[in-house]
Amino acid sequence: MKPAAFAYHRAHDVADAIGLLGELAAAGDEPKLIAGGQSLVPMMNFRLARPTALIDLGPLRRDPALTGLRRDGAQLEIGALVTHRAVEVAKLGPGFDVLSRAMRWVGHLPIRSRGTVAGSIVHGDATAEWCLLALLLDAVIIAEGPGGRREIPAAEMFHGFYTTAVEPDEVVTAVRLTRPAPRAALTEFARRHGDFAIVDVAVSLDGDGSRVVVGGVAPAPIRVPEAEAVLAAGEPGPDLFADCADAAAAAVDPPDDAAGSSAYRRRLTRTLVAGALHQAWQEGVTR
Repeated sequence: MKPAAFAYHRAHDVADAIGLLGELAAAGDEPKLIAGGQSLVPMMNFRLARPTALIDLGPLRRDPALTGLRRDGAQLEIGALVTHRAVEVAKLGPGFDVLSRAMRWVGHLPIRSRGTVAGSIVHGDATAEWCLLALLLDAVIIAEGPGGRREIPAAEMFHGFYTTAVEPDEVVTAVRLTRPAPRAALTEFARRHGDFAIVDVAVSLDGDGSRVVVGGVAPAPIRVPEAEAVLAAGEPGPDLFADCADAAAAAVDPPDDAAGSSAYRRRLTRTLVAGALHQAWQEGVTR
């Protein structure tokens, strides 16, 4: 299929993009920003999204602040136009190398080479790998708009189906990850490699700070405190991981849809949580 008709604009810097968003909205348009376009364009082709104007952020790639990966102590800041592939091949160190390993689950190489980290998070797909990683690593999404700059914690970012806390007149400029996780893993299940996940899971093993994040079981990715409490109460190992997986499966309330029944998604949750915990544990053992 082909997208509905739209006007095309190119932003020259962040301020220009913010100005265009305001001008076009004031004129009655429904503008959308486009960076890699790997999520938006397919939705436009199927007419699931019908923006009347696109603002291309491609020219902003000249700004190194938007295309760089920067370590600042225990934090990692990812510029808004950094691609999945750039993260995949980066040497991020033990606190954040879960990101590079997780990128193999993101589509196929052409998608990873064009799609952007910030674009994926703003898109807000409940099974998007970056949305789970944002919750796992306490991301802060940095957005700029007419009212200035603001920081959105990942815990407040995802509101529901493709709905986030970023306002229509704002431009995300960076994603800051504030919680290193040396023992962490992400895994998922899809019908074919590169397809959207039916269920995906990200975990970290860090004593009282252990995390279990699940996508595909709710309108947005969620942390599962019941499973995290199990991890905090015992020593890492197969028995604890099985108990944690059972707790996660019991806590989620997935929908029935064309991809699978609620019971099927619970079974996937149990299997994936156990598998991800084993991967994270092995990651710590081999360091």
